[in-house]
Amino acid sequence: MTKQYDAVIIGAGHNGLVCAFYLAQAGLKVRIVERRDVVGGAAVTEEFHPGFRNSVASYTVSLLQPKVIRDMRLHDHGYRVIERPISNFLPQEDGGYLKLGGGLERTQAEFRKFSNADAEALPAYYDALEGVAEVLRDLALKSPPNVGEGLRTLIAGATQGWGMSRLDLAAKRDILDLFTKSATSFLGQWFESEAVKAAFGFDAVVGNYASPDTPGSAYVLLHHVFGEVNGKKGAWGHSIGGMGTITQIMADVCRKCGVEISLEAPVAEVLVDGDAVAGVRLESGEEIAAKRVIANVGPKLLYGKMLDASHQPEDFRRRMKGFKAGGGTFRMNVALSELPKFTCLPEPGEHHQSGIILAPTLDYMDKAFLDAKAHGWSKKPIVEMLIPSTVDDSLAPPGQHVASLFCQQFAPELPANEDGTGRDWDDEENAAADTIIDTVEAQAPGFRASILGRQVLSPKGLYKKFGLVGGDIMHGHMSLDQLWSARPVLGNGAYRGPVKGLYMCGAGTHPGGGVTGAPGHNCAREVIFDRGNWRRFSAV
Repeated sequence: MTKQYDAVIIGAGHNGLVCAFYLAQAGLKVRIVERRDVVGGAAVTEEFHPGFRNSVASYTVSLLQPKVIRDMRLHDHGYRVIERPISNFLPQEDGGYLKLGGGLERTQAEFRKFSNADAEALPAYYDALEGVAEVLRDLALKSPPNVGEGLRTLIAGATQGWGMSRLDLAAKRDILDLFTKSATSFLGQWFESEAVKAAFGFDAVVGNYASPDTPGSAYVLLHHVFGEVNGKKGAWGHSIGGMGTITQIMADVCRKCGVEISLEAPVAEVLVDGDAVAGVRLESGEEIAAKRVIANVGPKLLYGKMLDASHQPEDFRRRMKGFKAGGGTFRMNVALSELPKFTCLPEPGEHHQSGIILAPTLDYMDKAFLDAKAHGWSKKPIVEMLIPSTVDDSLAPPGQHVASLFCQQFAPELPANEDGTGRDWDDEENAAADTIIDTVEAQAPGFRASILGRQVLSPKGLYKKFGLVGGDIMHGHMSLDQLWSARPVLGNGAYRGPVKGLYMCGAGTHPGGGVTGAPGHNCAREVIFDRGNWRRFSAV
């Protein structure tokens, strides 16, 4: 083996980098091993067509924890986010459109085009969501109570439950609704317009291979309002230089703290000696000795491929086999000769700087899911388009643009043909990509002709490039049975694996997916706690 490390981290995604930073600050000798030739995991910026660069997978900013931004001093190193002027723009099938965001009164004015009652209901809806989000936002940087740890479990449970206990009855009812109801049912309590419900309901299917009618989908809606941009809660923005700028800055900060980062170093196996980890073996055959192994990969990848089953207790192994992962996400990046001209709003404007949502109703979203289950992908998929080159001229040549197409309801594994023969995304991803282009073309004629080049990533493509099992950007479903202390499984919900010295710091742990840095931050704190460094523990 090579020299001994206090910790080796598998994966140089943003959570791995955040975890490494806090461990290095606490005095640990840390090495990160990354499979790809670039840091960043799914938060990377790459040239996908000559002269055109874009965020390849993760593509927008809101959920990154302000504490992480402050502690790593990201602003001092060039971190800059431009807020969207409005959050979303939804063309409608009747030729109209709805704009969401830009302030309460402005959004209410938009809603009045569809329903006066919905405009009047909006302030109370925002207050209800924010009341719940504020409590859960506070939990994001806390380790969940780990069932089985006796007094510490009781103390953590009581402490973290205090915020919810102080809520009034209406807010407690909102929490119950958001965790158990479908987005359709929850939104139906508040609004009557299909366009308005779609504007909010889209967030419930982002990275979620489910219908808005699926019980529990309302929580995914809530998960996407936790964030903030430049101090403004609930806002979304664009990172100048793309998402890769964030992780490149993080990597530079880590290196200055003494963290070693090895690229093109895929892990073949987590090594175990007796009842504790001993390090990792790379696919090259190199063995790296470490007292702690911290996995910034999804639970399915860690326990299905990297940790031998003989080191996993039988009940744990069985439950991890049932851990649900598979997001149904399809990503495209396209190089454009010009901005798309939407039939309902053809001239350039603020809508080109927003999230452009092609999913006009919740029924449209439901049908997209049903199509995907039956045929592999929807004939009319859910498409969100962002055009970051409208605010960041570093991404495309003058007068030209790049667009991110973030598309939902593509089966993680394609259903078999009628004759029982199998199907593979490698053979069909371009046909699915053409369906996505058709969907945009229907709202913006001429879009297809403006495409100069494209990058296509099916659910399988996302797995091959980024290790996202089933194309799951969350590392696992964000369902009630896989949240908080039960993420990824009850008894291992506080970032510790089933082997001494094995930890998890990725999106498959609390509080889940998105570019948050919270799992990396929280995992580092638990490692420091286990090491007995109380002063450093309290500082994280």
